[in-house]
Amino acid sequence: MEPVTLTTERLVLRPHTPSDVPAVHAACQDPDIPRWTNVPSPYTREHAEDFVCRIAPQGWRDDTAYDFAVTTRDEGVLVGAVGLVRLNLLAAPERQAELGYWTAKEHRGRGYTTEAGRALARWAFTELGVERLEWYAEVGNAGSRAVAQKIGFRMEGTLRARLLHGGSRRDGWVGSLLPSDLGLPSATPYLPAPPATTG
Repeated sequence: MEPVTLTTERLVLRPHTPSDVPAVHAACQDPDIPRWTNVPSPYTREHAEDFVCRIAPQGWRDDTAYDFAVTTRDEGVLVGAVGLVRLNLLAAPERQAELGYWTAKEHRGRGYTTEAGRALARWAFTELGVERLEWYAEVGNAGSRAVAQKIGFRMEGTLRARLLHGGSRRDGWVGSLLPSDLGLPSATPYLPAPPATTG
């Protein structure tokens, strides 16, 4: 996949560039980011350089992850990152992907990640043919869950031992977003289960 750039009312979602290294490094000093994501801790400048200059571009080349820097349209300030990850099920017939994100501490509470996540979901549905977008977070990550719900994800439950973090398995929340949730068509018909009956 050739890297693309997406724009929203307030944001530009673009491939990472070497100039992002200082901002990525600074953002990941916030202990909440390594606590709830897979970024290393402590997070060094070398980690930021490796992600921005090698890992993110390699993901686009290999179609394993499409990572975007989220920047403001007016000043170009990096406010976070979003991406489609675990793309091994992107091809037909599965047509699935997972949405991930983090937001720099000083930019939280402004709706940036919701805006970016919704734009990325629309791109995934309309340009990549995704038919089921998934979101996972460790149980307790209320901030990520709130953003996912604002994007439109429906919570589906708790998966035991779904996530690996800090050398241990953790329970994970899971949610899904379908094209129809955003008023978009899907190439494969969806036949939901009938409501459960009691008695």
